[in-house]
Parts: sequence; C-alpha cells; structure tokens
Amino acid sequence: MKIISVEALVLRMPEIDVGAADSTQDALVVRVHTDTGLVGIGEVDASPTVVKSIIEAPPSHAISSGLAEILIGEDPRDVERLWQAMYEGSIFYGRRGVAVMAMSGLDIALWDLLGKSLDVPIYRLLGGARRRTIPAYASTLMPDTPEEAEAHAREIAQQGFRAIKFGWGPLGQDADHDVEVVAAVRRGAGDDVEILLDIGFGWRDADHAIAMCERVRPSRPGWIEEPLPPDDLVGYAKLAAAVDVPIAAGEENTTRWEFADLMDRGRVDVIQPDVTRCGGLSEARRIAAMADERGIACVPHSWSTSIIQAASLHLIAVMPQARYLEYCIRPNPLNTSLAKTPITVRDGVAHVPEGPGLGIDLDESQLERFAVHA
Repeated sequence: MKIISVEALVLRMPEIDVGAADSTQDALVVRVHTDTGLVGIGEVDASPTVVKSIIEAPPSHAISSGLAEILIGEDPRDVERLWQAMYEGSIFYGRRGVAVMAMSGLDIALWDLLGKSLDVPIYRLLGGARRRTIPAYASTLMPDTPEEAEAHAREIAQQGFRAIKFGWGPLGQDADHDVEVVAAVRRGAGDDVEILLDIGFGWRDADHAIAMCERVRPSRPGWIEEPLPPDDLVGYAKLAAAVDVPIAAGEENTTRWEFADLMDRGRVDVIQPDVTRCGGLSEARRIAAMADERGIACVPHSWSTSIIQAASLHLIAVMPQARYLEYCIRPNPLNTSLAKTPITVRDGVAHVPEGPGLGIDLDESQLERFAVHA
C-alpha cells in the first residue's frame, strides 16, 4: 500500500464571529489517499489556512519540506516511522507549534488507514480497550450574564450530563462578574453536577489567579483551566502550590517535551493534550503515559468535529486512567453534521466507535457545503 495524494480541506461557516473563542466555526480536514482506494481522515484544530500551507508546501531542503511531500510514496501503515519522518523533515521550521499541529491531523489519518487496512478499530491497535464507554462533560462558552449562565447550566444538567465546562466569554474581564457568573452556573447545575471553568488566560498573573481561585472556591469548581498564559510555567507552579482547586492546562502545547515542562515545571494537576494539535495519536499516547507515571490526570482537549471526538475516544479507551471525554455542545452545523454518524452522548456517556479505523465516515455533501475553494 502506498500513499498517492494528500488533501488539506479548509472548511468554514458562511458567517463567523472572529471575536469569539470558538473554533467550531471553521476546520481543517485532511484526507490521505492510497493506491488501494482506502482513504484515511484526520483533523487539525488550528488556523486552517496556515495548516494547509504547511501540508502543501513544496520541499525547500532536506529538513524543510511540506508534510505531504514527505508522505507521498510511503506505506501509510508505518505510522511511527512516518511520524519521525515528518518531524525531522520539517525540523528547520517546525519542532513545535503549528508544524506539529499539522503533523497531528496526518498522524490521525495514518492510524485511520492502518485500522481500515486491518479491519479493526484504532483502540485495538493501541493495545486494546480498558473501557468502551466514557463519561463525557458538556463543553461550551460562558454566557454574558449570570441569568443566562444559570439557565444554560440548568438546561445542560437536565440533558443528563454529570459535568459541565463553561469557558472564555466574559471570564477574566471583571473579577466581581467572574464570581457572579460562576455562582450562577453552580445554582443552575445543582449540587450533584461537577462544574469546570476555562478562564482562557484571563486571570493575567499568578497572584491575581490565586485570589480568584479563593473567590470562586464556594462554587466548588472541579478544576480551573488555563487561568494563565501557556508559557507562564513559573506562574503555574506558584498557583498550583498555593491553591487547593486542581489546575488544568495544555491544549496549546505540542510534543512530549512541552508537556514534560508543563508537568515538571508548571506543576499542573490536569494536562489536556489535544490529539489534533499535540502531535496526533502517536504523541498523545506517549504524553498520556508520561502523565500516568507522574500521577497527573490526563483529560484530552476535544473541541470540534466528530473526527477529534472519535480520535479522543480511541485514546481515552486505552489510557491507564480516564476521567472524561470533552464533548462540545455548540449548536454549529459544521461541528455536528460533518460525519454521517456523528459521535453522540446519551445520559452523559459516549461510546467508543467500533468500526475500522476511527469508526466514522464523512458526509461528502457536508464537506462540499462548507468547503473554501481557493
């Protein structure tokens, strides 16, 4: 089996809100085609046009090539070898950041192809499932007002979710308002639902974050996510040492080396590798193993289409310890309609796909509906 072509498809809603921290409004889907007719699919949750340019770039020299050029002609079943080939072939401009994110989508597509070629789901290739059902937390943006936050939390809890995450929106703009909307979420969710908070770097520095953690403590958040910028490892360490509430971070991080720094220097309690950003399934499973060795929780970030949700479920199925699938509930057709049989959650539980590879197929009509043609 040989790779004959690689597609990087930019998808976008007809109208988007560029001021919202909502990556469900566009997407970058990759398709890796083989001479057998099998096609592997993947996704990158990053700037679609930037990722597309990295995949499609012509070779410049031995360690500065576009990623598609590295893969064409290769056997897609050699997943780990091709991960290393992409890493080394882009090392002049890559090593971290968006180059590794672009690798991630292609790596997922290679795992999808390997599973399809053997007619088995990815989780079997990763060592076999420890679990086939995964608790899911509902993930959405924080509404602007306490009244809206309380009503939305109540609505989500009534759908059967036992954990809810609210993030970004107004959080970080006004300390008193933060306390009010978090308390409103707790009222709406009730006492038996875990609430999680994503501050989106909004608490500026460790001292302010320490004070804010104490102020929202009566609402009993299950974790505080990304209160500080991703590179402030000194601040994260200071914060984690000073507060009781678990601190979570990592969705912007790429590679095992950045996650080693986040855990060992940043001292966070929960890491959140995104399989479409951190280096794909190949790197995510290494990162999850590192977290397990350190006794740190690993809850993958998963905010986009059914592709990332399926890939995350296969990863979580084999992880030594597993807490949640992040399940985006934004009512966006690009997010919800791309797969013929989208990943769904019922009574707060998601099922690991059982079909070959990722276990999902894309709806060609929806790809065409949202495609951005150059």
